[in-house]
Amino acid sequence: MQNLLSRFALLAAALTLSAVAIAQEYPNKAVKVVVPYPPGSGLDRVARLTAERLARKLEQPFVVENKSGAGGNIGADFAFKSAPDGYTVLVTPPSPLVINKTMYSKLPYDPDEFVPVSIIASLPNVLVVTNRLPVENVAQLLAYANANPNKLNYASQGAGTTPHLTGEMFKSMSGAKIVHVPYKGVAPALTDLIGGQVEMMFADIASALPHIRAGKVKALAVGSTQRTPLLPNTPTMAETIPGFSSVLWYAMAAPPKTSPDIVNKLASTIGSEMKDPGVIKILNDLSMEVIAGTPAEARAFMRQEAERWGNVIRTAKITAD
Repeated sequence: MQNLLSRFALLAAALTLSAVAIAQEYPNKAVKVVVPYPPGSGLDRVARLTAERLARKLEQPFVVENKSGAGGNIGADFAFKSAPDGYTVLVTPPSPLVINKTMYSKLPYDPDEFVPVSIIASLPNVLVVTNRLPVENVAQLLAYANANPNKLNYASQGAGTTPHLTGEMFKSMSGAKIVHVPYKGVAPALTDLIGGQVEMMFADIASALPHIRAGKVKALAVGSTQRTPLLPNTPTMAETIPGFSSVLWYAMAAPPKTSPDIVNKLASTIGSEMKDPGVIKILNDLSMEVIAGTPAEARAFMRQEAERWGNVIRTAKITAD
């Protein structure tokens, strides 16, 4: 029995040393960075900037591959089924990791089995209204909505997106009776908001900010838990509706069973590289805040987000099927 225990101990020690050695050598070839949406988006820019900095520090190519479709599920499924060796990683917004598992009755992958690496960056959704609406803050908007039930239309860039879910969360937390109008993308939604065809919208701040600064729409509140320097005089939604939070974030995750040593190496590199002042400025210019946290922080945050959006989806009975 003692000999058997000794063998197990030696085997465990050998496996530990092997994992450490693999992590020390990693990477020794190109790494594939899967982005589950088309090129040109904020997500794509974050993924490419992250890949560039990882390649610079780790001295191997990090190659971005866009695999879009099915609400991010195609790219996520590809990454999920890749070898857990650190040579394929996923950079994604919330949908594939925390939203789609509630919105779709069946997925070809299990979001909970991904190994979180880091929340790279985030930006708040902001509540904007048409200039034609006679309100200047959230309290006035709620009073107007209560006086005119189902008369206010809120736009989104599509069903199941965070702006859509944020609108539904606003309804459930405030009791406001407003009507969802989905669009195919943020640009046409904002165009109709400016024109007054719809009255309100929760848009990501990067898309909305130029129109806010130009005075084409009014910003009533931001979805982040703290006020943003981009709109210092605009309150948070939580100042009127306690507990309200809505941010768009971009995270890196690895396939199931990826070695913790490799995951930690990626996370620590992201932490050092993405907090470089030059990188921070680039992302700040895109209205984003650098997060670059640890795997444990990413996992805890994703659990919170999954619970938040899962509750919204179930309450509103939203389905993508």
